[in-house]
Amino acid sequence: MLGITILYVEDNPDNRLLVRRLLQAGGYSVIEAETASQALNVLTTTRPKLILMDINMPDMDGYTLTGKLKANPDTANIPVIAITANVMRGDRERTLQAGCDGYIEKPIDVDRFLDQVASFLAS
Repeated sequence: MLGITILYVEDNPDNRLLVRRLLQAGGYSVIEAETASQALNVLTTTRPKLILMDINMPDMDGYTLTGKLKANPDTANIPVIAITANVMRGDRERTLQAGCDGYIEKPIDVDRFLDQVASFLAS
C-alpha cells in the first residue's frame, strides 16, 4: 500500500474526513479535491493510482467529470470508482455507463471499505 496515491473527489467535509482516515489507516497516500475543478487541477501535476469520485457535486457532477477523465489520454487509464448515495434501481448501471470502473455505496461500510479499494487497485 505504501506509495499508492488515491485522489478522493468529494464536496462533503465529513465524508472526506472518514475516507481520508480509513485510507491513511490502510497505508495509502490521499489527495483530496472538494470540486471537479480542483480535481482537474490536481490531475495536471499528479497521477494517482485510483480516483474515488462522489457523483453529486455542486460545480460538475461525477458523471461529467468521469467522462472528461476517460476522454483525456493522460487520465483515461486511471480507475475511477464512484462513491455515491445514488442507490436506486439503475443508478449502478448509469454510473458504469458514465465510465466509472466501479461503484461503492454510501454510507460506506467501514469494515469492507479497504478491501473494496484493494480489489479495485488489483483489477
